[in-house]
Amino acid sequence: MTSGLIAVSMLSGCAANAQPPQPSLSPVKDAEDVSAILDGIAAPSEADPMPDPAPTMADPGVVFTDDSRFERAGLAFGRTVPGSAVTLDEVTVPVDRLGRFLLGFGQFADPAATLRVTYPDGTSAQRVLDIADREFEFGGTIDVPDNKVNPYSDEDMAHIARSSKAKNAARAQPSSGEALWAEGFDWPARGHVTSRFGKYRRYNNGEVARPHSGVDIAAPRAPGGGPARDFTGTPVVAPSAGQVILAEPDMFFEGGLVLIDHGQNLETAILHLSEIDVSAGDLVERGDRIGAAGSTGRSTGPHVHWSLKWHGRLVDPEMLVPPMEESGD
Repeated sequence: MTSGLIAVSMLSGCAANAQPPQPSLSPVKDAEDVSAILDGIAAPSEADPMPDPAPTMADPGVVFTDDSRFERAGLAFGRTVPGSAVTLDEVTVPVDRLGRFLLGFGQFADPAATLRVTYPDGTSAQRVLDIADREFEFGGTIDVPDNKVNPYSDEDMAHIARSSKAKNAARAQPSSGEALWAEGFDWPARGHVTSRFGKYRRYNNGEVARPHSGVDIAAPRAPGGGPARDFTGTPVVAPSAGQVILAEPDMFFEGGLVLIDHGQNLETAILHLSEIDVSAGDLVERGDRIGAAGSTGRSTGPHVHWSLKWHGRLVDPEMLVPPMEESGD
């Protein structure tokens, strides 16, 4: 993610192609007091790439990176006075020792959300954030094996139950309060983006599937439109730093599944892996190999599915990475 920061009074410029008027954060704290606290924060080290905030008199103590997205399925990366408490509507937002935090807006987020910051001395400020609307695609039919679509056999139901229990146990662990995500994100695999976040499709039995929960990456298009190479075995890497909280090769829907906690309740899920090279508890850096692409679980062919959740809300991972540079190799 980029290191540029914007004061909260400029948040409206971050929503993609939408600039609704944003009311100022209404501080109950003296701006000079907050500025003094922020000025006292040590300069970030190489391990802490986010620079110190530059508070404004109108909106003291809260800044966001210039790639923050205040729209449905978007994420916003912020920083405030260390020791502050932050909430977004009813959600308690973790703040790390350097004052870093993030906000997430689901695919069906309301058009407004209330951000509240309570500073260490008990004074507070709040504002209403305008969340821009966004359209998602509809189209295509998913041709999956019959046993991957209702009705399921007793054996399938038992497998589903085991898979759900494993995921629930992993997610019951407290997320790290540190902003492990601060070094930024990259694609977990290289190839061709075959399906984007939020797309509506149908299964081959006519049922409407849930909106696509992530982004799919498959074999790149071959030169001249010929057959693409097999994608199975393509290296898959951690999209950002974090701790592996689940690494299971045989989940019913997901197949080979790796879950990574990026801190502050931001979670990556990588699905359909043919190989898994990490274990629960491992610490990974961005770009570390975690496995290989495959077609395990409910899959129509070899590909990598990448989902991202904040406090259980699905967000669009493609907003965090540069455009895919496709290759026909």
